[in-house]
Amino acid sequence: MPVLLGIQEGKKAMAEKIVVEGSPRTDRGKNKARRLRQAGQLPAVLYGGKGKAITLAVNAKQVAAILRSESGHNTLFQVDLGGKHEPAILKDWLVDPVSGKLLHVDLLRVAMDVRMKVKVPVHTFGEPSGVKVQGGVFEVVTREVEIECLPADIPTEFRVDVSGLALNAQLRASELPLDKSKMKLLTEPERVLAHVVTLKVEEEKPAEAVAAEAATPAEPEVIKKGKKEVEGEEGAEGEAKPKAEKSDKPEKGEKKK
Repeated sequence: MPVLLGIQEGKKAMAEKIVVEGSPRTDRGKNKARRLRQAGQLPAVLYGGKGKAITLAVNAKQVAAILRSESGHNTLFQVDLGGKHEPAILKDWLVDPVSGKLLHVDLLRVAMDVRMKVKVPVHTFGEPSGVKVQGGVFEVVTREVEIECLPADIPTEFRVDVSGLALNAQLRASELPLDKSKMKLLTEPERVLAHVVTLKVEEEKPAEAVAAEAATPAEPEVIKKGKKEVEGEEGAEGEAKPKAEKSDKPEKGEKKK
């Protein structure tokens, strides 16, 4: 069985005071959004909680830095609205498929005393014994799980040492090191996260069978050629036979000798 380590929670965003500068905007449209991006800002929407939805312009570099951080989209930060701070996380974002630049972000307002649902990545490390000793193949099946917890308790990731995973053994979601006093697993407990399986090798044909296949001529060509020859022979016999019958048969009105 794998050795399970504790949760690597990383640095809490609230402790670090991560701030994203934002300002309300009223103008909409493609041209306005393009000008915002050129000025280093992003069109955004802040919604959820008890407040109403607000359209914003936020600092593009600050948002990009959050997505690149260790906690990624689960990072808890403060949206600065002219001195008023509101806790939020990144709920969704739109990226240009060509340039890879952010085009728009959705920010979810967070209540610090209300539990929320988040997806947390699962990272494995170590070489499974089923691979090292038994010659199996290690496969990751599911890369994240969904949990429910308070915003301040959102983990950065779950790290699992799989060096003890034997051949045909599986790591399931129920085996993750959750602090059940703070977190609730929403993913099915029996969901397979990773396993070690047997390497499938294509069966090789016996040497005699390979030699026989090589010595046998291509069947389609033989059949095609033989068919032509048979048809030719039958055609020749068909033409010769009527002539022979006609020569032996007396002409009309002629007495047979």
